Amino acid sequence: MDNNFRKLLQKACADSIRYRESLEERRVFPDSKMFDDMARLDMPFPEKPNDPEKIFDLLSRAGSQGTVAVAGPRYFGFVIGGSTPITLAANWLAGAWDQNCAMDTTSPVAAFVEEITLKWSLKLFGLPSSCGGAFVTGATMAGFTCLAAARGHLLNRVGWNVEKQGLFGAPNINVIVGEEIHITMLKALSLLGMGCERVTKIPTDSMGRMLADKIPKPNGPTIICVQAGDVNAGCFDPIDQVINEFKTDDVWIHVDGAYGLWVLTSSKYKHLGKGIERADSWLVDAHKWLNVPYDSGIAIVKKVESLRSAMSISTSYLKSTPGKRQPSEYTPELSRRARGIEVWAAIASLGREGIADIVERTCTHAQKAATHLTKAGYKILNDVVINQVLVSFGSDEKTQAVIKAIQEDGTCWCGGTKWKGQTAMRISICSWATTDEDMDKSLDAIMRIAKSIKD
Repeated sequence: MDNNFRKLLQKACADSIRYRESLEERRVFPDSKMFDDMARLDMPFPEKPNDPEKIFDLLSRAGSQGTVAVAGPRYFGFVIGGSTPITLAANWLAGAWDQNCAMDTTSPVAAFVEEITLKWSLKLFGLPSSCGGAFVTGATMAGFTCLAAARGHLLNRVGWNVEKQGLFGAPNINVIVGEEIHITMLKALSLLGMGCERVTKIPTDSMGRMLADKIPKPNGPTIICVQAGDVNAGCFDPIDQVINEFKTDDVWIHVDGAYGLWVLTSSKYKHLGKGIERADSWLVDAHKWLNVPYDSGIAIVKKVESLRSAMSISTSYLKSTPGKRQPSEYTPELSRRARGIEVWAAIASLGREGIADIVERTCTHAQKAATHLTKAGYKILNDVVINQVLVSFGSDEKTQAVIKAIQEDGTCWCGGTKWKGQTAMRISICSWATTDEDMDKSLDAIMRIAKSIKD
């Protein structure tokens, strides 16, 4: 290896370690000075080569100033986890391997590890071992992948091959969703040509759970999308009831379990997903509760051939080993990074008990936050069933002011949302790194700021 190459990699390792060591003390969100430092990256356009070590030094010093400390213990926004040490290390190694995960002929190890990781994931979630799966960027592409399989399967049942004939003139597919459906599902439906506004939206209860008795009797090919873990309230749709009442060969049940699917690893919380294994497809993000680096989602489909038919391609020069699972036959992309390696490392190191421990600890933190805020006189707007807390500090104006002040304070970071017409602050606790001390420090800051802002 060239000595300059070695020095650059060693510097990258040292700077990365230094950054991670700073997370407990640094601001969670950058302040104005840090943004000014980041602006140094806007250097004059380079016409000629520059010294790689100097360029890396600029990126490390200026770029680090503009980061959000999502890998730290006090980031409670957007249901975002923070990468564990083993998954970050696996990410580095996979990056050094520089593998193209399309086929076993482009990377035997990537294809093999994906196969193992899919098998383990199905076992973790209690899903049928015969399911197919794809490792994708996140919930949007996992939803796209699952719904593409659903679209192909349902249209094939009425004599239409959508992969060959397209959607022009195709029979109609009804899509039924709850009114609290996540935007990534609507985006996936748009990308698939099924439209985000032609769906039938079902009313939900006060906690965002779909009201199954409001679902109309399906007429023709139908997809019903249910949620396992609403992004605001954390509640689960009545999945078991929906499947019992509506599942037929012409009705495909899809589960958006972007983060909620991980509760199936916990004996304490798995009852929330009762009946979930009887659905037709599921999506989950590994970069949420499993705490692997971005980007990492998993699409799981019960009917393997429907998934493969929707995603596979064929050409003369892409040669692979006959009879082996080829990753590109199950994913939207051909060339992509080997993200399954980080998921393998997470499951191999944590095991079911370790994953369940992260789920249960973060849920306990959420319950602690709700209890403290309630005692202080603030209103919790949701049933805190898992790791999501919605709190109002009074009027919408005061709640917005408190959120803004908390974000500017830098001790922790919480986002805002609208819930059933009311402004709320979302406390979403998803990181393996959050301790009781972090919760105490964060809650002290939240209380101090909330008390300082008058109605």
